[in-house]
Amino acid sequence: MLLAIDCGNTNTVFSIWDGERFLCTLRTSTHHARTADAYFTWYSTLVKHYGIEAEITDVIIASTVPRVVFNLRVFADRFFGCRPLVVGKPDCLLPMNPRVDEGTVPGPDRLANAVAAFDRHGGNVVVVDFGTATNFDVVAADGAYVGGIIAPGVNLSLEALHQGAAALPHIDITRPESVIGTNTVGCIQSGVYWGYSGLIEGLISRIKAEYGMPMKVVGTGGLAPLFDQADVGFDAIEDDLTMHGLTVIHRYNKDNGST
Repeated sequence: MLLAIDCGNTNTVFSIWDGERFLCTLRTSTHHARTADAYFTWYSTLVKHYGIEAEITDVIIASTVPRVVFNLRVFADRFFGCRPLVVGKPDCLLPMNPRVDEGTVPGPDRLANAVAAFDRHGGNVVVVDFGTATNFDVVAADGAYVGGIIAPGVNLSLEALHQGAAALPHIDITRPESVIGTNTVGCIQSGVYWGYSGLIEGLISRIKAEYGMPMKVVGTGGLAPLFDQADVGFDAIEDDLTMHGLTVIHRYNKDNGST
């Protein structure tokens, strides 16, 4: 029974994998000061609430926030008696090592996305991951992560607009009924939604042109279904992509004697 943990800049997600399916997915805000005891109190309360019986034997962590990894390690050791795999660390093997500039360390979530995309689609894939940043991850035919693009996230841009322009309200992102806004909220929604739609479609097009061969495009993250409505070129929307990648990495390490 595997506990997969994906810690991003905004949210941390816990998913329990029984070897065939995810039994549940739990989400909390990321906070570097949260202790191992606090993680367990939150986790055990929700697992009990949902009536899930899971004897965790293994833990794998992907974290873009290095400061939280120590407490998550303690959490795994203290409450499940196991040494967690941490994606990006030397003792965590990848099915295919990334091919990027020397000294570059791709984010663990991007590596997990690449592994998942190759496992499900066989390579030559662009993954568009909507998080605090919007990441475009390019996966080669052999499954290697070979680079990508980082753009400011949608909600991050909205927050910056609200903070930088006192007269503009904070709004929720949604697809506006028309491109031309007739009020302040409508204008902002149109600018963000159609602006990001253009960014996504344009960058996908440029990646494909530079790559020089057909590619599938997979969207993931909370806002992927919303932007799929804009017909930006997604072939699939997979909300569990990063977590699936963690299960594949864990299995690879098990099979190769690393855990």
